[in-house]
Amino acid sequence: MKKLMNTAFIYAIIALASGVFYREFTRMSNYTGKTSLAVAHVHLLALGSLMFLILVLFEKAFKITKNKFFSKFYIIYNAGLVFMTGMFMWRGVDQVLGLNGGAMISGIAGLSHIIFTVGIIMMFIVLRNEVIKAEEVK
Repeated sequence: MKKLMNTAFIYAIIALASGVFYREFTRMSNYTGKTSLAVAHVHLLALGSLMFLILVLFEKAFKITKNKFFSKFYIIYNAGLVFMTGMFMWRGVDQVLGLNGGAMISGIAGLSHIIFTVGIIMMFIVLRNEVIKAEEVK
């Protein structure tokens, strides 16, 4: 449970830092258009901090960290989320600076979304297995 809480806390800090970076970088660059920097902040808060706070509740109720797939889920989900938000940041900086990473950034971002999707699927497998196990005990 402590690992999940610490993960939620770390994502909250990174989310806040990315929000400050977005605001300050666009302000210093006199950029007023839309940028992917804005969504990195929200993704880190919702899919990082909030998700792991919710998983703390599942841990309390179902002991999900004992599941044999939990470690794999944890690594893949976090790798996917960090990779995905990193790509948001890269594309956002690219947009603000007026560079043209275009298709290359899109391709790499697509890979990050695939990894993240595998992590989400693994999370549901872990949750489903533990909920079924808890129902069998009743």
